[in-house]
Amino acid sequence: MTFFSILFALLIEQLKPLRADNPVYAGARALAEKLEKSFNAGQVQHGRIAWFLMIAAFIVPVALLYWISLKIGPLAALVVNVAVVYVTLGFRHYSHFFTSIQLALNNGDEATARSLLAEWTKRDTADMDVSEVARIAVEKALVTTHRNVFGVFFWILTPLGPVGAIMYRVAEYLARAWNEPKAAEREEFGRFAAQAFYWIDWIPVRLTAAAFAVVGNFEDAIYAWRNFAGRWQDEAVGIILSAGGGAMGIRLGASVENAADVIPVDAGTVDSITLETEAPVGEEASVRALQSTVGLVWRALLLWMLLVLLLSIAKWLG
Repeated sequence: MTFFSILFALLIEQLKPLRADNPVYAGARALAEKLEKSFNAGQVQHGRIAWFLMIAAFIVPVALLYWISLKIGPLAALVVNVAVVYVTLGFRHYSHFFTSIQLALNNGDEATARSLLAEWTKRDTADMDVSEVARIAVEKALVTTHRNVFGVFFWILTPLGPVGAIMYRVAEYLARAWNEPKAAEREEFGRFAAQAFYWIDWIPVRLTAAAFAVVGNFEDAIYAWRNFAGRWQDEAVGIILSAGGGAMGIRLGASVENAADVIPVDAGTVDSITLETEAPVGEEASVRALQSTVGLVWRALLLWMLLVLLLSIAKWLG
């Protein structure tokens, strides 16, 4: 059932992408802001209480609904699964930006590409050359693909099912929303949300990197992962981008002054990548790197779907 839930949700999203300003996401943002205003007194424990309340506000209704659907029958449970996966996936939330940037660069329209990247990342791109535009677009696409697709896949495959998928997406949002800007009282309040998501995402991050290695240049991906992931300020981002860049033979990462904003737009936050020097693996990012990224992501997606299918068959036979 999990395989068909993901398959149907992906097909529905291709036909009718969920808008970034949909009522569910808007409600999550409003509740997160309300909890922060109510609980943020500049202490870590206040952020911990608010985090658990926010998580419970979403997973308890979903758990109850899923339990009722299981009592009704497999078809009802499938409908709930599809609905949850559709809401939690974000495959098309950013792909139109990436595709438009790729088309603009292919047509030699650098101004449009910079404008689209600025709208996507909410940063100044006026002085960026083609290579930098391509690199930042690739970096953002790889990280957001993991957080909006592959991370959801992992948690829906766990015994928690749709509850796990909801927990992952809410935790990912809180880790962003409660940690920017870095005001002193907000830094303490959001510390637990960041730590919680680090552990929630610990296994999914490494599975995504492994998937990139399997469907790309395995040796270079593993080499870059082992030797250069630690040069990023964010460990999870470092693992994904080092493995993804190695798999495609592309150098990713920049100095802190010129780091890519790799956090999805809807939270309006920034997550910087830090590299002391460029990793001596692969070529400099170019227009072709965007096409390589599309191929890598789709191959990784097919690999995940194959694994989901095999696990579903094994569960059914068992």
